[in-house]
Amino acid sequence: MNEQKINDALREIRRGTAEIIDEARIVALLKAYFEKGETYTVKAGFDPTAPDLHLGHTVLLQKLAAFQQYGGHIQFLIGDFTAQIGDPTGKSETRKKLLPAQIEANAQSYKSQVFKILDPQKTSVVFNADWINALGAAGMLELTTTFNVARMLERDDFDKRYKGGISISISEFLYPLLQGYDSVHLKSDIEIGGTDQKFNLLMGRHLQRAYEVGKEQAVLMMPILEGLDGVQKMSKSLGNYIAVADTPSEMYGKILSISDVLMWRYYELLSTQTLDQIEALKAGVENGSLHPKKVKEVLAIEITARFHTIEEAYAAADEFQRVHAQSEIPLEMDEYTFTGPIWIAKALVECSFVSSTSQARRDIKQGSVKINQDKIDDDQLQLQTGEYVVQIGKRKFARIKVS
Repeated sequence: MNEQKINDALREIRRGTAEIIDEARIVALLKAYFEKGETYTVKAGFDPTAPDLHLGHTVLLQKLAAFQQYGGHIQFLIGDFTAQIGDPTGKSETRKKLLPAQIEANAQSYKSQVFKILDPQKTSVVFNADWINALGAAGMLELTTTFNVARMLERDDFDKRYKGGISISISEFLYPLLQGYDSVHLKSDIEIGGTDQKFNLLMGRHLQRAYEVGKEQAVLMMPILEGLDGVQKMSKSLGNYIAVADTPSEMYGKILSISDVLMWRYYELLSTQTLDQIEALKAGVENGSLHPKKVKEVLAIEITARFHTIEEAYAAADEFQRVHAQSEIPLEMDEYTFTGPIWIAKALVECSFVSSTSQARRDIKQGSVKINQDKIDDDQLQLQTGEYVVQIGKRKFARIKVS
């Protein structure tokens, strides 16, 4: 009976993973949990370098939540000390140092968002400044003796910068050491992170061995989630993201906009439905008994309800249907008041629909802009006194009043 439970748990833990190092240790931890009720610790670190999360960040959170179902106690590590250095992973230059006030504000924002996914009773939120500050100069010097410069330069991003003559600060060499030391202090059993974090994650195993902790953490790596375009990684800078703080309507609409192929990727990495349930949905789509749009709607409801409420998710679905299927305008939208006349391109910039008037003009020429549900093609249009519903694409609406 316990063997079946272990296999079922392991199947969900493996789900969507890119790589697992020392899976045998994870099996042993699951065995101890199901047979003896012993819990274990799972660490994931987040540098509070931005105040909000998008769904790409929540891939790790979903995996942490899965571990919580099978005896894992989560060490949610906020790197308030290491954020002052900045993770050099994938960076072509030294990152700017964050101010303590920024770090504190971002950390508090993280805490308010992650418990929409994690069980707070099975989570410890920890800050690595608590123990790294206590290391002192002697402790920091001892830490630097555990790894050599040649090994550090084997890291791909350091290697490229070194060969390219681009500056690497000594503090950046310290970053992976400090992340690894977090695992020493916390005595973590498992650490999870993205595939781009492999060097840092393995450092935890190395330092647990060097400091004779008595264990070496298993490592589980998750892939990077693709954004709405299905090609590039989800990123705010690329504009292809779904923010955790998006409104229910925005979140629901964005999820419905993804391709049918990308939908299954999101099911695998973001949904709480079991693998068997997802396979049943796939089979339904393949045999024609389920329409892909209906399956996507189920996913959109699930994810929107996770960060809002089920009532708000269904209200967003109803609104989406009303706006898009029946070509009606939404009941609620942002309102802007201008002294007229005002150039339509300038109005679109002021409404934050576009970043520049040149982009506004391109959108107008491409037929993407509507006023009172009628497409416009005059990029020099001046809005006179009156009230207008302005729309770009399928999801951006604003009510403009010109006085």
